[in-house]
Amino acid sequence: MNDKKLAPRSLKILKSLVENYIRDGQPVGSSTLARDSRLMVSSATIRNIMADLEKMGYLQSPHTSSGRIPTPLGYRLFVDHF
Repeated sequence: MNDKKLAPRSLKILKSLVENYIRDGQPVGSSTLARDSRLMVSSATIRNIMADLEKMGYLQSPHTSSGRIPTPLGYRLFVDHF
């Protein structure tokens, strides 16, 4: 997937998720990102964006009810873009 197709808001959410995951080592949920990303959007909006990022291969969910973690492709985008 080409990162140029990602909206700035999606990139900011991915960046925040990777930073949280690197810091804490735990799957990151939408409420954490709503608090930390400073986007001023609801956690439901973030869940939808995270679902889109998961479909594109940037995120994965280790368990059904857990938050999400970056995939190797997500890390690569993070390193290349940020």
